[in-house]
This record gives sequence, structure tokens and C-alpha cells, in this order.
Amino acid sequence: MASNACDIFAHRAAAAKAQDVYTDEEAERHAQEVGGLAPRPMETKNEIDERGAFVRQPNSFIVPFGEKEGEWKAEAGRYAIYWAHGCNWSNRPIIARDILGLQDVILDQTTSHSGETNKYGHGFGHESGHKDPLTGVYFLSQFYKNANPDYKGRATTPTLVDIREKKAVNNDYHRLTNYIEVQFRKFQPVDAPDLYPKAYRREIDQLNDWLFPHVNNGHYRMAFCQTPFAYWSSYNDFYDSLDKLDQRLETNRFLFGDYITDSDIRLYVTLVRWDFGYYRSIGPTRKPIYDYKNLWGYLRELYWEPSFHKTQFVNELAAGNQSANADRDLFVDWNQRIASKINLDEFFAYDGWRKKLSNHPDEIYLRHPAGESPEDYQSEISFSPWNRPDQKDREADDPANSPLDVDASINPLKGKIDA
Repeated sequence: MASNACDIFAHRAAAAKAQDVYTDEEAERHAQEVGGLAPRPMETKNEIDERGAFVRQPNSFIVPFGEKEGEWKAEAGRYAIYWAHGCNWSNRPIIARDILGLQDVILDQTTSHSGETNKYGHGFGHESGHKDPLTGVYFLSQFYKNANPDYKGRATTPTLVDIREKKAVNNDYHRLTNYIEVQFRKFQPVDAPDLYPKAYRREIDQLNDWLFPHVNNGHYRMAFCQTPFAYWSSYNDFYDSLDKLDQRLETNRFLFGDYITDSDIRLYVTLVRWDFGYYRSIGPTRKPIYDYKNLWGYLRELYWEPSFHKTQFVNELAAGNQSANADRDLFVDWNQRIASKINLDEFFAYDGWRKKLSNHPDEIYLRHPAGESPEDYQSEISFSPWNRPDQKDREADDPANSPLDVDASINPLKGKIDA
């Protein structure tokens, strides 16, 4: 038996060696080939304030899309979304794009680690030659350097890239889905879903700017902070926010009523990752998502919508980064042993019970009215307060930085979009 076991391990080692392994040495060589790229700055070294709290860097490539001088023009085939499976921020524009039928208008390319230790951040280790098949670059940060040679921050996903010029155009995940919804309207089908109704953009923006610090960034605030004070502040904030949203969804099928909006995309991408991936780095959980009656039903309904389902990657998140010797360890974590093998379709089984909350149970998307032109749908997209340059203005636990007209547990558009 011992001999057979040794043979198995030797075979696995040989197989791994035969694979197209992306080594740190290769990544280092590519970084020098393209002009000496700097290593990726680390969040826990560069984005921690004096209290030990994580304060996320603002997005730097935030020139909007539009028709004004200096703005980016919406064009078919010019741009691609660079995104990562595990990144909730970058799954959002993919979901919005697919719901709106823009797959042939805005391309996409997934990223993965660079080398074994990801020293240079997002790369293309899963692609032939370890480079981007659309442009031939080795690192996402090359697009940033091409756009701004003096850029010093992290290259992040999602990034909208001009694939003709090979440069970053926009990495503002706070507003990127809104640009896709509004400025790319002329490329959408006439009766495409309306995820961002013009009359209610102020209310949607407010909720989105509240969801960012309290929910979407909640995991990262817990995972990256460096002091107990910062940890418990973000921990309590996150779970208190979930309580409010669960209350809101008691009488609303979706966050603003009968129809899916941009805000639902943002909440979904965090919820679907929590019980299988995010929780593992935040310590003791108050309770899992499946213990929230309304959030759990809401999550399961969205899970089965094709554009949402495409980006869930739950088994992949659960598996995590398994070590080569994981099968020899006595204590292998629950995610690797069990969660990564769960039948997700059974786990997320849903009987449609939340339809009773809707005046339009068989229609989950608001449609554009007949006769509305793409020009009619246009409006200036608001500036996100989370891109302000002053760190104090981006502290997530300061209530002044994410004000709402009404408590998050209340839908201010109840009966308006639903009419």
C-alpha cells in the first residue's frame, strides 16, 4: 500500500510538472520585457488608515461615457471588460451586459493570477502563452501603464479596455454598469430590459452608494482590516445592513419592487459568494445567508436567472487555492472537502414563492416604453462619492459618507416602478 501511495503522489507530481505552469520566474521575465512593471501594491499595506481600517483606493480611470468633448464614445467592438471570476465588482458589468443583449457589442476577457504568487496582479495564466488573446499583453496593469505611465495604484477588475489602443478606459465599477445601461442603449434591442429607469436614477444611485460600504465592501473591510476595533465595526455594520435588507425584501420581490434593477445585480454578487467563499476570511459569522428568510429566497430566485447564473462560480470559490499536498493533510477545510462538491442546483432549489409579492409575477424586468429613443433615455451619470480623493471622505463607517433619504429597510419607490 505504501508503495502504491508513493507511486500515486509521484504520478501527480509528474503530471503537475507537465502542465503549463505559470512560474514566478516567467512572470518576472514578462514584467521586465514590457518595461519593468512594478509589483502590485497590496491592500493590507497601502490602504489601511491609522485606526487599522481598510479604506479602499478610489478608482482613477473615471472619465465618463457620453457625447461631450473628452468623454468616451460608445462604440461596438471597441471595448472589452476585463474581469475575474471571484471578483464581485467585475461580475456586475458582465451580468448587466448580458441582460441587455450586448455580448457582441462589448467583448470580455477573464483574468487570473500572474505567476505562482501573483506578484504582478491580474494576468492571463489560464491562456495560451500566458497572455491576453485579445491584445497580446501579459498583465492587466499594462493597460494602465499605456493609459497613464505615472499610475501607481492597483490595476483592478473590472476594467473597460480599448482593445484597439490597448489602454484602460474606465475602471469605475461604481458607475460602469450605468454607462452600459445608458450610453450603450442604442446597441440594445428596442424592448431590452430597463435596469436603470431614468425617472428613478437618484434613488437607485443612493441605494447603490449605500450598498458599497455596508454590504459589497463589507467582506473586504473585515478581511483586510488590521485591528479589533476596525473588525468589529465592519462586522456589526455588515450584519446590521443585512437585517435591514431582509426586512425590505419582506414586502418587495426585488429591492425596488416588482422588477430587477441595477441595485439587485450589486446585492446578488455579494450574497451568492458569502456562504461559500467570503465567510472563510472574516471569522465567526453571525448567521449564514440561508438563515435569512427573505434574502435567501431573493438570492435563489436571482440565481436561476441565466445572466446571473452564468457568473456564480460558487464551487470554484469554495474550492479556493488548494495546495498540492492537500490530500495528505489531516485537517482540510470544509470548503475543500465538502462545499466544492455540493450540487448547487439542489442547494439553490427555488419554488417561486416570492412571485406573490409582485403585481407582475411572470415579468421580472421593466421594459422600455414604445417610442422611447436612445436619446430620450440619456442623462448625465452622477459622480460616485466613493471616488473622492480624500481618504477621510471614503471611510465606510462614517454615516455622512453614505446618506439615504430613508432607511435602507424601506423601498422609497414602492408602487411607483410597479405601477
